Amino acid sequence: MMRLRTKLGCLLTAICFAVSACAVARADAALLLEEPFGDFGAMNPTGHSAVYLNRVCADSPTHLRLCRPGEIGVVISRYHRVDGYDWLAIPLIPYLYAVDNVDDIPATATPRLERSLRERYRVEHLEAIVPDDPKTEIPGGDWIQLIGASYDRRIWGFEVITTERQDLAFIRRFNRRRNISHFNLFFDNCANFSQKVINFYYPHAIRRNFVADIGMMTPKQAARSLVRYSQRHPQTDLRTFVIPQVPGTISRSTSVDGVVESLVKSKKYVVPIAVLNPYVAGTLVAVWLGDGRFHPNPRAEVYNPLVDWEPCEANPNPGPAPVLSAASGASPAAETTSPALVNQR
Repeated sequence: MMRLRTKLGCLLTAICFAVSACAVARADAALLLEEPFGDFGAMNPTGHSAVYLNRVCADSPTHLRLCRPGEIGVVISRYHRVDGYDWLAIPLIPYLYAVDNVDDIPATATPRLERSLRERYRVEHLEAIVPDDPKTEIPGGDWIQLIGASYDRRIWGFEVITTERQDLAFIRRFNRRRNISHFNLFFDNCANFSQKVINFYYPHAIRRNFVADIGMMTPKQAARSLVRYSQRHPQTDLRTFVIPQVPGTISRSTSVDGVVESLVKSKKYVVPIAVLNPYVAGTLVAVWLGDGRFHPNPRAEVYNPLVDWEPCEANPNPGPAPVLSAASGASPAAETTSPALVNQR
């Protein structure tokens, strides 16, 4: 009798474990706040914005569908001068590391390795939208932002829960609309696009700041707005995470700023303004202190793509369970223990 009870207890435990494991595969949309880098990032420290959808995948960078078992979604964003398209969708791992499989992610990276991985992925997967250039060995252009983002910068994620019905409606909407570029740095940039995507799932969740950003939509304002919205709407089940920049000899990215914040924090901007008109400089400082300060959670969990996690086969449209670690400065290969995304309230 005792043996029977023991076996039944083990069976029930196994069933409960299986159910809880399948529950990890939830649908999400994550706003990605990406730090600036390089010369352009020094001049314009607002960074980049994209959206990761873990139940939406793509047959091509311009055609969306629901994910199949084992797939972990795409990153979708607006880019400038990539074959005339307004938006492009890239699978998560290639977007971050320019490789197809997590086993191929390098522990460290150099500029030479980064170029090599990007060029190899372009030739294998993106030649239709980024063709060879007879004048150069590697084509120039902004296509490099499509893949290998984690070599250049640290990325902060703000993830909210979605439904399959919403994902299907999003897929239908974006597959039907004209995908023709109308990028504008001031009025129709990457943050404006991310705003439209997130607001499709949660209307009015992201709003521009007419004071701290002078009416522009910036990546940092998009994140700040979504965090504030989630505080008023707990059903969003907001989770935060950070994707570290891959260690190596590539220059480190810098912190993301808003428009007024970038003026106040930069001596090359604020000093001349203060000399010409101290009252304007003082007003900018007051605006930033009053309505422009926002910082990603320094204790955000670290996303680790190297864990061996398999989605539940019973779920036809699984989402990923990215592994996170409290060591926010760790490399992607540093932690391999936890099988689930940890809530950060």
